[in-house]
Amino acid sequence: MTPIRTERLILRNWEDCDRELFYRINSDERVMEFFPFRRDRAQADAKMDELRAVIDRDGFGFTAAEIAVTGHCIGFVGITRTDHLPFLPAGTVEIGWRLAPEFWGHGYVTEAAEAWLAYGFETLGLKETVSFAVKDNSRSTAVMERLGMTADPASDFDHPGIPDSHAMLKRHVFYRLTGKDWQARKKAAR
Repeated sequence: MTPIRTERLILRNWEDCDRELFYRINSDERVMEFFPFRRDRAQADAKMDELRAVIDRDGFGFTAAEIAVTGHCIGFVGITRTDHLPFLPAGTVEIGWRLAPEFWGHGYVTEAAEAWLAYGFETLGLKETVSFAVKDNSRSTAVMERLGMTADPASDFDHPGIPDSHAMLKRHVFYRLTGKDWQARKKAAR
């Protein structure tokens, strides 16, 4: 993939030097608060390899987010095809993120996500991008709202991948952003 540059970030494919950070964010209790699992090092390495292969194949995915001036990877932000939810049509693209806690609250996710939305709608010609999160994950839903995404309560769902042992994580809220709404928002911001 060709890296995407924003004001402060470089969005790029994963490199071996990112493995420690990727493991850390996938095993950190705060980062993974709304997930029913934590990844050990081998699982994190395998997941990073999987993400890297998707990016190599598609030219986009959940990419590493690097601070341009320091070269430090802080987590991931990206768009990817969502095929693990049976009720979504084939080809649905979701936007998602996960950062190390020390980088929360600096606007990095919103900045990177705006760049990915532009790529999705302008370069890929997407008609819509979706996102979803555990109902109580107010940090993620706040980002979705900052991005101009609209809650779609009729599409809220119980995530089929969440075991009954974690019932409080099952309910997910669903957000959408159409290309038309994104264009209108972009025009209004000028």
